[in-house]
Parts: sequence; structure tokens; C-alpha cells
Amino acid sequence: MSIITIERKVLEKNDELAAQLRNEFKKNKLFVINIVSSPGSGKTSILEKTIEKLKGKINLAVIEGDVQTDLDAKRVEKYNVPVVQIVTNGGCHLDAKLVKDALDSINLSDISFLVIENVGNLVCPAGYDLGEDYKIVVLSTTEGDDKPLKYPKMFINSSILIINKVDLLPYVNCNIKELRDNALMINPDLKVFETSATTGAGIDDWCEWILANIKK
Repeated sequence: MSIITIERKVLEKNDELAAQLRNEFKKNKLFVINIVSSPGSGKTSILEKTIEKLKGKINLAVIEGDVQTDLDAKRVEKYNVPVVQIVTNGGCHLDAKLVKDALDSINLSDISFLVIENVGNLVCPAGYDLGEDYKIVVLSTTEGDDKPLKYPKMFINSSILIINKVDLLPYVNCNIKELRDNALMINPDLKVFETSATTGAGIDDWCEWILANIKK
């Protein structure tokens, strides 16, 4: 019982901070997404392709979350966009306080799009609001088609599903229709994109969706 009480208090505090962040983002007319996935899904590769497509069209910044290294931030830094690395030192998710602290290094008035790349984990990040407009869950075909059934909370709390590495479908044990059906059974409102960061498939549609939301 005490564990439940402590967890509730932690989440309540996080939600208070997330609400403050959301107000700050709205005040600065920012479109903010929180990208979540298991490790190795290819979310950083998708982010790189996204930056390539959108650079010059919009000003964006990135907050990178990682358990131990700054490797992903270094990948993003090559595109000459503002990037802040959060190293959680073993923590399995980002929270609103970490994001709030990271914003001290970003001039929000200079950007219209903020990407938060969360720690690779399909469990812990599901319950933490970061003030984002949309939570985006990335699932690769190499993970199989049953992940939505195994980690339903993440798919319930997400608005967008990106099915990545579709170029590998001929070589992996994944039925993409079943994957879609499983995800939509958990959350019928999910918008689904199918992408490959290797071939570029689906990236244009994904970027068009981003641009459409920034213009709202």
C-alpha cells in the first residue's frame, strides 16, 4: 500500500510540472513530441531522417534521453540543430523535471518544433507526461507483432505508432497486418505510419504530418 501511495505522489508531482511545461510550450507556440520505444527500434535513425527532411523548413531542437551515454546526442549534433543530452544514470525514463531542467539550454523562442527522444523502454515512460502534444511509440518489425499486447499501457497512452524497419519484413517473423490489428485493438485511435530509416520509405508522410501540426 505504501508503494502505491509513493508512486501516486511521484506521478502527481510529475503531472503538475508537465502542466507547467505544456503551458510554456503553448505560450511559445511550440509543437512537441515525445518519442518512446524499446531499445534498438530505430527511433534515433528516424529522427535523423526527419531532421534531414525538415531542416530549412522549420527550426527544431532535440532533447535526448539515455541511460548512460551521449552517443545519440552526438548523432543529432551533426545536423547542427540545438540538442541537449539527459543522462539518467540508470533511470528507465525521462520525467517532467528532467525536461524542465534541459529547457534551460534551449531558446524556445527560436524554435517551432521540439523533439524529446525518451529512454529506450516500453514500460516506465508510458506513465510519465512530459508536457508533449503527442506521445509517439516506435516499434520495429524485428520485435515481432505481439508487442502491443505485451505492453498495452504504452500503446494506450500513445497517439501515433510508427512501425519501423519495414524493409526487413521479408527476413523477420512479423506479420505487419497482425501488428497493426493488435495495436488498434489496444487503441483504436492510433494513427499508424510504416517507415524504413534505411530506404526512406514512409518518412515523407511522417514529415508531412509534423508540418501539418506545426501550422495548426
